[in-house]
Amino acid sequence: MVSKRQSFDEGHKRKFMAVIDNSPECGRAVLYAGRRAAKTGGGLVLLYVCPPADFQHWLGVEEIMRAEAREEADAALHKFAQYSREKANVDPELVIREGQTAEEIQKQIEEDRDIANLVLAAGEDKEGPGPLVSSIARRGSGFDIPVTIVPSGMADEDIEALA
Repeated sequence: MVSKRQSFDEGHKRKFMAVIDNSPECGRAVLYAGRRAAKTGGGLVLLYVCPPADFQHWLGVEEIMRAEAREEADAALHKFAQYSREKANVDPELVIREGQTAEEIQKQIEEDRDIANLVLAAGEDKEGPGPLVSSIARRGSGFDIPVTIVPSGMADEDIEALA
């Protein structure tokens, strides 16, 4: 069942969400989502999903891996937050989740009813749009919001003109 988005209810605002994954094309999605948020008076959510650490027999190793993943997530999120402030004049919400990427994206969308659009960037690889876009596409109607895919080769000026 599709539940109602709250983005246009009083006290709420429409949010665009971009997934941060340290891929070369990630900045394309952040720029588009940030510019759309700025142009429409909305918000920007930057989501980083850490892979699950699964070393049940060596708890100390698991804790170290989690801490390292969290540091990497913090660094990437802050880098792209600064980028969105500079390029789109938007101060984003930063979210870190742990698990399988597509599942955590779905959970974030379900939990934050103001998210109205998921923005991804296609990869530069000739063999396909990239693993994230491919995994999202396989979900079919798994999301109850639109998904925007930004071509990786678009120049900043082109993205800004479209957004």
